[in-house]
Amino acid sequence: MMILLTGGAGYIGLHTAAVLVEAGHEVVLFDNFSNSKPAGLKRLEAIIGRAVPCVEGDVRSRQDLDGLFDQYPIGAVVHFAGLKAVGESQAQPLRYYDNNVGGSLALLAAMQRAEVRRIVFSSSATIYGNADSNPIPETAALRPANVYGRSKLMVEEILRDLHAAAPGWSIALLRYFNPVGAHPGGLIGEDPNDIPNNLMPFVTQVAVGRRPELQVFGGDYPTPDGTGVRDYIHVMDLAEGHRAALDWALRDPRELLTANLGTGRGCSVLELVRAFEQVSGKAIPHRIVARRAGDVAACWSDPSLARERLGWTATRSLDDMCRDAWNWQRNNPQGFA
Repeated sequence: MMILLTGGAGYIGLHTAAVLVEAGHEVVLFDNFSNSKPAGLKRLEAIIGRAVPCVEGDVRSRQDLDGLFDQYPIGAVVHFAGLKAVGESQAQPLRYYDNNVGGSLALLAAMQRAEVRRIVFSSSATIYGNADSNPIPETAALRPANVYGRSKLMVEEILRDLHAAAPGWSIALLRYFNPVGAHPGGLIGEDPNDIPNNLMPFVTQVAVGRRPELQVFGGDYPTPDGTGVRDYIHVMDLAEGHRAALDWALRDPRELLTANLGTGRGCSVLELVRAFEQVSGKAIPHRIVARRAGDVAACWSDPSLARERLGWTATRSLDDMCRDAWNWQRNNPQGFA
């Protein structure tokens, strides 16, 4: 049996592939390289000691997907492929719904045709929107504040309807918070195209001189220092969470499980910047600018259900996240280029 990782050449996909292979799984990656780079595959090979098959294709294409399922003995899917920038989603809603919702529908239809009924879905904490309180449990109200979050919620609802109509499916919905950091070996990390949409790669690019300063979106939120508070989780912890969810699905529970993946701790933008400066020894010039459309003031997880049901908990600290992110960026100042 092979595990298919859609969007597998991306930031989270590469780290999850490394964790799955090291745990003994066979994997095949599927990616259109719209926000990833083929060079990452060579780095993955160096980490695990062998090549991993990767098929180039579009998750919205029936022809590409059917060919993939015909070619490989796929037994389960980890579905990462999707667009993920909050601000961009507000400006390009049709593109986000087409890719995130349309792509998921095409994938599920292909899985149904191939009789593959185990899936781990990469959802997002953005579906909670402005939560009534923190930490946020899975039972909290779902009211996403941006198009990206709404696209993830739509796919969750599709998967719930599918499970109700066809209970033979094993489905894990992983609502994860803010992935940062890199593989400790420094060979793979976050390498966004163009201007980063996420905080940590922007910080690291300022640290290596690729950007003159960090723009902090909003300094007047109702938080201790006025900047947004998030639950930052090390990408290796996140990858191990996907391994735990996949192992759960492969035990064939024929259930639908929803779980937060986070640390359970909130950290402000300025706290993260100070932690990075301390770890790296680099000053990060920053400037407070206007709030960004679709952002919320504070958001962090209650991860207890993942601990109870999956036996998973995040173990890496904020310093670990900053140290590994800096190790990646200083050794790869231009990313995978």
